[in-house]
Amino acid sequence: MSIPHLAQREDQQQLEWIGGSVFSVLLDSETTGGQLTVGRFDAELGEAPPWHMHNNEDEVFLLLSGTALVWVGEEEHELREGGIVFLPRRIPHSYRITSEKADLLLISTPGGLEKMFRHAGRDLREPRPEGFGIPQSLLAEAAELSGNVVLGPPR
Repeated sequence: MSIPHLAQREDQQQLEWIGGSVFSVLLDSETTGGQLTVGRFDAELGEAPPWHMHNNEDEVFLLLSGTALVWVGEEEHELREGGIVFLPRRIPHSYRITSEKADLLLISTPGGLEKMFRHAGRDLREPRPEGFGIPQSLLAEAAELSGNVVLGPPR
């Protein structure tokens, strides 16, 4: 039996993301036949994406280590190590890392969310441009490519 896709850690694309966090693309829509995207965040205290909503994907976050606050609609929840959150499409949400470091697994279905990270993030294999950052305008543009909507600033 063969494995349709296998990628060792050194083969996975790593992207600098919001607040200096790193998003690793573990599986993308191309390698899963459009079925899903799987990624992993290595984030530090305070890292927070803007308040946003996915129109096309359902999303799951599994907090492998660390702690975070998670906002879903009007609700705020604490997520501790080992906690998991299911975020159906079209539900506004965000999170903020509250521990010194966090390791967060992301799964979204169907695939395609990686397009947003690739559009605005910086591939760590490339030289870092001086003053690199992800301005709000680029983040909104990247979100729109994947059918997502930035609704407001981070919480």
